[in-house]
Amino acid sequence: MQLDETALTEVLKRLRRAEGQLGGVIRMIESGRDCADVVTQLAAVSRALDRAGFRLIASGLQQCVVAREGGVAATVDEEQLERLFLSLA
Repeated sequence: MQLDETALTEVLKRLRRAEGQLGGVIRMIESGRDCADVVTQLAAVSRALDRAGFRLIASGLQQCVVAREGGVAATVDEEQLERLFLSLA
């Protein structure tokens, strides 16, 4: 399955942000920062990864629906699907 270029760009942007946040968490641990600060940043990394995954799922699901409809664009709002997935998290 080939995903939408816009969705892939957004996913990569989110993953790069998470990568930077994770590097920050590692540096915080290495420098002996407060546990609460480390956990807060770790939670931010987790949310960034979740959002990237949900964006991929939303984009893939939209393409599956469109393909099932014979290539005719179905009325599937990708951002709405993403919000629905996020509400389950």
